[in-house]
Amino acid sequence: MGLLEDHPRHGYELKHLYDDRFGPSQPVKFGQVYTTLARLLRDGLVAIAAVEAGGGPDRKLYVITSEGVADLEQWLVEAQVPPSFGRNVLFTKVVVALMSGRSADEVLDVQRAAHLVRMRELTDTKRRGDVADALASDFELFHLEADLRWIELAGKRVERFAAQLHERGE
Repeated sequence: MGLLEDHPRHGYELKHLYDDRFGPSQPVKFGQVYTTLARLLRDGLVAIAAVEAGGGPDRKLYVITSEGVADLEQWLVEAQVPPSFGRNVLFTKVVVALMSGRSADEVLDVQRAAHLVRMRELTDTKRRGDVADALASDFELFHLEADLRWIELAGKRVERFAAQLHERGE
C-alpha cells in the first residue's frame, strides 16, 4: 500500500517499483503482486481507479483508499516483534555436529566464510547504490556482524558444550 500512496499504479508498475526498492533482499513474483492486490481490494484497502483495455488482459489502475491509508499508518507505527534466533539452523548444525562427534569448529568456519562473502557483497552494494541500498545493506550487515560475534563465542564454547553432551551420554 505504501507504494500506492503517492499515486495510482498498475500491478506491473508496482512489481517493478518493489523490485527497485526491495528486490535484491526480498524478491516478489508477479503472481504474488496480483494476489496481494486482490486481497487488498477485497478488504477495501485499495480500489480500482481505472480499467484500460489493451492487446492482452485489461490493465487495472489501483489506488489506495482512505481505509488503506489508515491501515498503512497503523502498520508503520506498530513495533515489529524482534525475531527469535535462539534455535536457528546454524545453532542446530553446531549441536548436531557435537552430538555426532563431528567438528563444530568446521561448521562454524564454513558459516563464518559465507558471512564474510556476503558482507563484502553488501559493502560493494553500499558503494554503488543509492540511499535505500545503503540502508538495506547496513541492516543486513549489522545482523551479519552479530552472527559473527556469536560464531566467535560459540567457537570458544564448543569444547565445553561437547563435554556436557558427553557427560549426559548424548
